[in-house]
Formats: sequence, structure tokens, C-alpha cells
Amino acid sequence: MLATMRIILTTLHSKFIHASLALPLLAAYCRHAERTLLIREYTVHEPKETVLADLLAEQPDVVAFSVYLWNRTATLELADALAVARPGLRVVLGGPEVSFDGPELFAHHPGIAALVHGEGELPLRALLDAWLSGCRPEGIPRLSWRDVKSVLTGPDGPLLADLDAIPSPYPLDLVDLSRGLVYLETSRGCPYRCAFCMSALDSRVRTYSMPRIRADLLWLMQREVPCIKLVDRTFNYDAARARDIFQFILEHNRVSRFHFEIGAHLLDDATLSLLEQVPHDVFQFEIGVQSTLPRTLEAIGRETSLERLEANVLQLRSAGNIHLHLDLIAGLPGQGSASFLQSVDRVMALRPHHLQLEPVKLLPGAPLRRDAAALGLRFDPHPPYGILATPDLSFEELEHLRGISRLLDLTWNSGRLLEFLEQLTMLHASLSAALSALEIYWRNQGLFRRPLSQRSLFEECWNFVQHACPSPKLQPMQEALARDFLRVERVAPAHAPAFLDVDLRPDEQERVREQLRLETESIKGQGIKLQHLACVFSRLPGQEMRRTVLLFVYLTRPGAAMQVKEVQV
Repeated sequence: MLATMRIILTTLHSKFIHASLALPLLAAYCRHAERTLLIREYTVHEPKETVLADLLAEQPDVVAFSVYLWNRTATLELADALAVARPGLRVVLGGPEVSFDGPELFAHHPGIAALVHGEGELPLRALLDAWLSGCRPEGIPRLSWRDVKSVLTGPDGPLLADLDAIPSPYPLDLVDLSRGLVYLETSRGCPYRCAFCMSALDSRVRTYSMPRIRADLLWLMQREVPCIKLVDRTFNYDAARARDIFQFILEHNRVSRFHFEIGAHLLDDATLSLLEQVPHDVFQFEIGVQSTLPRTLEAIGRETSLERLEANVLQLRSAGNIHLHLDLIAGLPGQGSASFLQSVDRVMALRPHHLQLEPVKLLPGAPLRRDAAALGLRFDPHPPYGILATPDLSFEELEHLRGISRLLDLTWNSGRLLEFLEQLTMLHASLSAALSALEIYWRNQGLFRRPLSQRSLFEECWNFVQHACPSPKLQPMQEALARDFLRVERVAPAHAPAFLDVDLRPDEQERVREQLRLETESIKGQGIKLQHLACVFSRLPGQEMRRTVLLFVYLTRPGAAMQVKEVQV
């Protein structure tokens, strides 16, 4: 029996900005007068020796890791090193990435003392209680543990029924607010059973009480947390509940922004009407479309009305106040390359601010992984378990779709090259065909293998245009590229890229000087720096075949983003 126990709850994030929600919830639920619970967060990019030394310096009795796709390998290496460096230290693993592991994990990693399966609050507290009292953790539901010569596994058991039984971690000062991003859950589970998702295993939704939800939201909003990301799998599964929370945020928010994962097809008229009141750029909605092919949606058990989803997204887009992030998944059963690209065109017609194209991951425990062999799905056996081939998609076709996804991130999703994409789409009759042509060029030139500066990105697009564009279409493509570039990049005339026409006539130069005098006068005494570049165009929309000079004015001041002003002179 231990007089006191020091426990470290830890994880390795993929980026520093991320902050754990699981660890603070576990710490809040497992508090005990005779236990010291510490939260320590790292990233997978930190040297293993540095993290190991930091953990051991705390002199812990127990180190419990939260394990995910991105940190499994690094976490297991740390667990092995901890056991060797400090014999007798108890290492516990939990989290979605190890919840479906069993005795083989203990065999390969002899330093692991216990493994929590699924939701962690109940089994972890019971395990720590047993160790604190000097007892064997026998019979604890959803827990495997190492006995002297064997691994014992407790029975399956219920999940925590009353989520309010978990003390809020925010007023307990268990959540790191310094990273700018804080996670919040208002419910667990999902009413849908999509085959690619682990939430398919927990179709019963449990919710915190509205008083608890309001208290947590108010606490975070009063502290002006920059971004609050709600992790509910389908936040608006209950329309009235969602409206209640939206309304509370609108009444009490100061400066925070909010991210929700929603089902767009579930938005009713009352909710859409309320959402029109949201200030610009305060809400971001992530909407999983996943596929527009009915047979694929049926194969993965996804119940949705595409028509209702599209109508609601168009209404949200028309309002223009909410950032819309839509998702499509490649490699799902029954969907080949051609039909997936048709989905891209159909979803892009909704004009989302961001469209994510992601190959499916066959996650441990998800129904799609269980049925992979029967469905002919081949996937990488190592994290992140990405799809490698299906009966409908070869590896090469999947790679082509991955390349299109990366180009979409470099262009549309980043807000760059929008006019260029429009011209390229007109040339190829669809956006997916335009991106396909660009992807083939990108891959043949080896451009996916090296990072590109913003200027290099535009210059490579110009190289592509010269290589692939018929002569009559070359000038419109060049001018679209030029206008896109000048809206995002400040450049001196002497160093202008080849696709810019900066050769002004004397009368045009005089008009530019006069406009610059006016622009300089308008910002005098405000601490703003002004730079500029003037460029000649002949194919501006509505002014085709007319020579026009556009002056791009770049305004910068300390601590503020650059402003770009476009003036016709």
C-alpha cells in the first residue's frame, strides 16, 4: 500500500498548438487526497531523450499515456525506455489507438503494466484506487493488466452514464489555455453508424446537462479563449439542443471563435434562421459529406439526404457569415476514380471555403477494418492505416487523388489562385479535370517531393500554363495568374515574375504616381507602411481587349496582417 502516489498523465501531440482534453478530464475524475496527478504534454517532434528525462525528473509512480494514430510508435518507444530506466515504474496505456489491443501488446512491450480499453474515466480510477490500496486490480471492467506471469483482462462494462460526474477541468486549472485552442465536449457517442468511424461502436449519445455546458462555455468565453473547438461527433444531432447552445454563445461571447462538426442535413429552418445572426467568422462548421454516390453511402451505413445537405450548405454559403469546411473520403467501397471526381465537382459547386479530400483510414475497431478482407480493401498495417487499393481504385489512382488533394490545399483551400482555377476549369470543362491535368504535370516534374515558396508555386503554375495551354487561352490564364499573385504577394517591380506585365507607358506612370500620392495622403500619421506595384491587363472581366492598369497597394503595420488594395488607374 502506497502512502501517496504520483501519477503523470501524458500524451504526444502532432503540433504544439494542440492541447489535450482527455488528460484534464481523466485528472478531474481521478482526483484523490492521496494522489498527485500531473499533466504533461509534448509533441512527437521532441527528442525522445528530452521527453524521457522530463518525465523521470517528476519521480512518478505511474505514467499513463493517451495514445493516438500519430503517436503510437513514439509512445511505445517511450514506454519501453521508461521501464528500462526506472524498474518498478508502472506504465499505463489508453486511448483509441490501443483500445483494441490485447496480450500481444504486453508481450512486445514488457514495460507496460496496464491497458485501458475505450473510455478511460471508470477503469483508470478503479486501477489507481487498487494500486493505492495495495490490491490487485482484478475484475475491473475494460482493463487489461500484467500479473506476475500472465496478462489478465477484466469483463466488458458499461460506460459512464452521467457525464456530469466528471468535474469540469476548466475551473480546476487542468486545461492549458496558453495555446490559443481549447477543446470542449458537450456529448459523447454518435447516433450514426458510419463504417469508417470508431463512433459506430457507440451509437448511444450521452450528453452533459445544459447547466454544465453553459457553465463551461461561459468560463471559457469570459477568459477570451481565441478558439474553442467542440469535439462532439455530430454536434446538432438534437436540433433544439444545438439551438440552445448556439443562442447561449451568441448572448455571451466576447472574442472567441467556435468550431463544430455538424450534420448539414439535420439543420432545420429554425436553426438556419438563428445562424444568420452569427457574426462573421465566429463559427466554423466541419461537414462530412464523404461521398455523393448513393451505393457508397449505403455500403458504409451513412444515412443522409444529399439534397437536404446541399440545400442547407447553399443557404449557409449565401449568408456568408460561417466558414464552411466540407470533407470527402477517397477509397470507400463502391467508388472509383471517376465517380470520386464527380463528387469533387458536385461538392465544389457548393463553394465551400475549404474542401478536404482524404483517403480513408481503416482504424482499429471500426467496422470497415473488420470487413476489409471481405470487401477487398487493402491498407497499410501501420498507423495511420491508410487505404492502399480497393476493387475500384488502384494504388496509382489513389496516389493521383492524393495529389489532387494536395493541389486543392495549395490553391482553393489557401485562398490562392482562385481566378487561375476558374480559367483552368473553363478550359477543361470541370474543376476535377483541371486539377487532374495540373496533378499530372506536378507529379511528372517531381514537385510533390519538395516544398515550394508562394512565389515558386505561382511560377510553376505559369510553367504548366505555357506547357499545356493552347495559344488563344494563354493570355487569359496569364492575367488570372498575375491578378491572383498580386493579391497575395508583395513584389518589387525589378523582381517581378515573368507572367507580370509591368511595362507602363509614360501617361500610365503619371496616373499611378498621382494615385499613390492620394493613397499616401490618406494614411498619413497612422504608422502604416505603403508599398505598391502596377501591372497592365488586357482581359479583365467586362473589359476584354481593353488595356487597363491596376495598381496594387500593400499596407502594413506592426502586429497586423498585410492589407491589399486594388485600384484601377
